[in-house]
Amino acid sequence: MTSITQDMRFRQSLMHYAQKYGVSRASRKYNKSRSYIYFWKSRWDGSVESLACQSRRPHSHPNQHTEAELKLIKDMRRRNPKLGMIELWHRLKQRGYTRRPESLFRVMRTMGMFQPPKTQKPYKPKPYEQMTYPGQRVQVDVKVVPRRCIAIPELRLFQYTAIDEFSRLRFLAAYPEQSSFSSADFLDRLVKWYARRGIHVECVQTDNGFEFTNRFSNSKRDVPTLFEATAQKLGIRHKLIRPYTPRHNGKVERSHREDMKRFYSSHCFWSLDDFEKQLIVHNRRSNNFPMRPLQWFSPNEFIVQYV
Repeated sequence: MTSITQDMRFRQSLMHYAQKYGVSRASRKYNKSRSYIYFWKSRWDGSVESLACQSRRPHSHPNQHTEAELKLIKDMRRRNPKLGMIELWHRLKQRGYTRRPESLFRVMRTMGMFQPPKTQKPYKPKPYEQMTYPGQRVQVDVKVVPRRCIAIPELRLFQYTAIDEFSRLRFLAAYPEQSSFSSADFLDRLVKWYARRGIHVECVQTDNGFEFTNRFSNSKRDVPTLFEATAQKLGIRHKLIRPYTPRHNGKVERSHREDMKRFYSSHCFWSLDDFEKQLIVHNRRSNNFPMRPLQWFSPNEFIVQYV
């Protein structure tokens, strides 16, 4: 059934007026030419459906493909189903085909000779699991200290970060290297740091860096790293995020962005000891900073309700 449009309603009103008062008067009232009214009057059979616009596509074209050309294309395609369109056109041209590649493409598309593109299911991320108590899961990551913050060019500094997903309580530590040894030492320290505040760490979540796991190592894939061995020794579950998906460690990644804005943009470090002292002060300040996810409590204020 044809849907009735506003233009069809207009033409129907025009036809009724022209039938009652004549074409000339209808032309002046509706501001339409007499030829326009006669055209639609010849189509009108009393129903509004007869006033719908019809296709202006020609029934035939003087330059359309002949049956012989269509048969040549079908036969060539059947014999060479894997052939690309340009190579197919080149072979057809050797057999007397005179059309351009664009014309061949349109004909092949009309005859359905192209395979439909494979539709991939859109990736639907799983709803992120919300933690219900402190220590249920702690995100851990490493931040390379920007070179502009280091006074001595040869010095390299790294910030290890742990953040409790439930309370956003953070523990920061300074290290001179990014290695499995540093990661294992940091894990041991963070467990003790959270324990002093009444939080038992059950799980740590990290990315797939070599300082945490040998998951993507060619030669040591089955060998646990010192970090994994330490986690097993402490009875802590080690969870790895999906590769190349840093948003799964979003809380610690976001905290690093805040560190860049509030700490590294205005501080300079002369040694590892100097960096460690300044980092302790920054850690204390960040844990006393009110946060929207905590209903504008600071992590230290929020954690008091649960420990």
